[in-house]
Amino acid sequence: MIQALLKTRRPRDLLLIFEILAITLLFFYNNNGFDKYIAMLFIGLISIIYISNFILGKVSSGDNYIFLIVSMLLTIGIITIYRINPDLGLKQLVWSLVGILMFYITYFAVRAFRKLEKKTILYCVALLFLFLATFIFGKEIGGAKNWIVLSSSFSIQPAEFGKILVMFLVGSFYTDFQYNKLDKNFSYKSYVLMAIMYVFIGMLFLQKDLGTAAIFLALYTGIQFVYDENRKSLFINILLMIIGAVVGYLLFAHVRVRVDIWLHPWREDNIYDKSRQIVQSLFAISEGGFFGTGIGRGYPKLIPVGYSDLIFPVICEEMGIFAGIGIIMLYMLLTYRAFKIALGQEYKFYRILALSVGILFTVQAFLNIGGVIKVIPMTGITLPFVSYGGSSMLSSFMALGVLQVASEDMSYKYE
Repeated sequence: MIQALLKTRRPRDLLLIFEILAITLLFFYNNNGFDKYIAMLFIGLISIIYISNFILGKVSSGDNYIFLIVSMLLTIGIITIYRINPDLGLKQLVWSLVGILMFYITYFAVRAFRKLEKKTILYCVALLFLFLATFIFGKEIGGAKNWIVLSSSFSIQPAEFGKILVMFLVGSFYTDFQYNKLDKNFSYKSYVLMAIMYVFIGMLFLQKDLGTAAIFLALYTGIQFVYDENRKSLFINILLMIIGAVVGYLLFAHVRVRVDIWLHPWREDNIYDKSRQIVQSLFAISEGGFFGTGIGRGYPKLIPVGYSDLIFPVICEEMGIFAGIGIIMLYMLLTYRAFKIALGQEYKFYRILALSVGILFTVQAFLNIGGVIKVIPMTGITLPFVSYGGSSMLSSFMALGVLQVASEDMSYKYE
């Protein structure tokens, strides 16, 4: 069997080889001994990823490489999280399984429902409901009030699912609403969506969740740049973004702290306190060199929140800078596939959805990796499919399900 796998050229078989080797190394270097229960669960994950890729090739006529790319990212993330904290690794494994289930649910749901481009008002109402729920039941964690804590071991971040609704909102507006619901003689159609978006972005400001606000803006601005015929509205949007960035800096102390440690991480009053995250991140990346110290031979617990926001330097320390470059290339491939799907999609609504998913993954990866390597201030945004987190995992798989549908021929919906 092993010889057959080594001779194969099928991507899912090569992915299986990578997973077997990585998990073997993980248990070889695990100081807690061999746990049969955990081993069975990891074998279950390998089986589910392999079977999911196989099934997807049978049920979908679209791009089957995007799930393979995500499977690679998912595997690296789970292995790294388990290496740091076995309990969190186990939880992430469960979230991954639920995420794959959500991928298929989203895929079949979006395929089944027709006239999704005509539900602009519904998307607005759903977004408003998510924000109101966060305002009423939300709890402030890490400087931002964007979590709803349901129990000591379970919490959700509604804004993560808001990203999916924003994609549908922008897509439906530019496909149907501005042409069929607004007066044809109305000259300010472009500003209707801008006003709606800035209401929701303003709510994120009130929650102090500026990282998610940046993603909302990126999704809106990217599609506006491509599809809005009113160029003046684009320049007004850019001006509002600049004003918003300045206002955010002046209003929120935690934003000023992040900018300060970005500019002066090595200052004596920062290095052992406020800028410890970025300093330890840079040390870890440097310590790993090109090929890494080896799985189990690094010091990931020295990096604060190494299983979530700062998982990228943990990977670079133990797997090397080449592994970090490989992760960046995987995101580049995922973005390339999303844009290629958009260019090949005949129908505008699904073309916008594909572009939105590509923008979403690109911006999230840039905000996370750019922050931990000191290119930009840290934002607290997770790395899609790699960082620990249930809400992020589920919303990312939902976005992937949307992209999978967009990669198919949608003519049957418009017959």
